Amino acid sequence: MKGEMMGGIQSTVIVGAGAIGASIAARLLDAGQRVSVSARGERAARYQREGFVVNGRQYFPPVTDGRGAEPADLVIVAVKNYSLDEAIAEMRPHVGDRTIILSLLNGVDAVPKLRDAFGPDVVPYAMILGIDAHRRENEVQYSAKGQIFCGFERELEQKNAPELARMERFFRRSDILFRVPDDIVREIWFKFMINVSINQWSAVLRAPYQVFQTSPHAIALLERTMKEVIVLSQKIAAGLTEADIAKAMAVLRTLGADGKTSMLQDAEAHRRTEVDAFAGTMVRLAGAAEVEVPINTMLYEAILAIEDSYKAQ
Repeated sequence: MKGEMMGGIQSTVIVGAGAIGASIAARLLDAGQRVSVSARGERAARYQREGFVVNGRQYFPPVTDGRGAEPADLVIVAVKNYSLDEAIAEMRPHVGDRTIILSLLNGVDAVPKLRDAFGPDVVPYAMILGIDAHRRENEVQYSAKGQIFCGFERELEQKNAPELARMERFFRRSDILFRVPDDIVREIWFKFMINVSINQWSAVLRAPYQVFQTSPHAIALLERTMKEVIVLSQKIAAGLTEADIAKAMAVLRTLGADGKTSMLQDAEAHRRTEVDAFAGTMVRLAGAAEVEVPINTMLYEAILAIEDSYKAQ
């Protein structure tokens, strides 16, 4: 992306209006921003008919299928990892020379795939941390708002500083906290560590956040799983340490006790989970790095078995 293009962000398209995407859209609409939601076919008709209810308030953002669309200044991608290829095709009409693509997908694989499709300078690393949004049909509830972390790795940082400044100015006009950390890759792995532990164990145990905030046995499971991520991160230079476990547990304690992870919500609704983006990625990267990850190997099979159980009911 060309750093000299310093105009403000005037138009935003949300690709993936699930719990995270709908909650972000609502908060931007509340701030008076111009926001539309990308959808096609039956999904588009449903969004237009029912809208979204976020924390009890109904919203009817414009819905776009991309036909005749002009490029947006900002595209926020919040789909599940297994839907990313479809999302890339869906978002192409909204991406132009000045478009920033902000990926809020879980895991560590989405940004490289988006960069393959659109180029490295239009896709910073990003994540949202500390939000406890959950969705049922068109209704989304959250109590903890979280914050967006965003940045480029050091070799691209200076070149793309103006683009980060554009986003900082944009989010400052809303109640969405936006932070550019010193080492975004490390921060992405920090969230990956949280997801690999809490998302997966919550799906296996069918437990809300409260269990992992209060049960010493559940906490022990999280900590042992986090240690596998830490060892792997040190092998591939992401650089987590065991001190990050305490930081991760502090984040989890900020979430609503009755809240549920996205993977638990998927398991309860008999939907496909993101296990491939979590344990699957751990097993794949660990194999290449010659690291043992027995807990994630077990979680991978356990969660796939849960998915298999849907078919038996």
